[in-house]
Amino acid sequence: MKKDVTDLPSDVQAQVRALEALPDDQIDTTDAPEIIDWLDARRGAFYRPVKQQITLRLDADIIAWFKARARGGRGYQTDINGALREHVQRAARFKKQG
Repeated sequence: MKKDVTDLPSDVQAQVRALEALPDDQIDTTDAPEIIDWLDARRGAFYRPVKQQITLRLDADIIAWFKARARGGRGYQTDINGALREHVQRAARFKKQG
């Protein structure tokens, strides 16, 4: 989500517009060093895909397989979602190749 610069004070607006006009290689980023240590990084902290609640009928053995592999039977729906997403991405790559 891009913030509208008109919400900023006029002096900051001028700075933002000046930076927008510069090519990337001319912007001084020396006061913002590159972060190399990502040990405390959390995936998905800022982006969450929109979820839609539905009723979906799956074979009992499929649900049992996912539940058996989930810690304490929790998170199996997330695992199913991940498996479906992987399938969709693989199918999209296959379609591009074909």
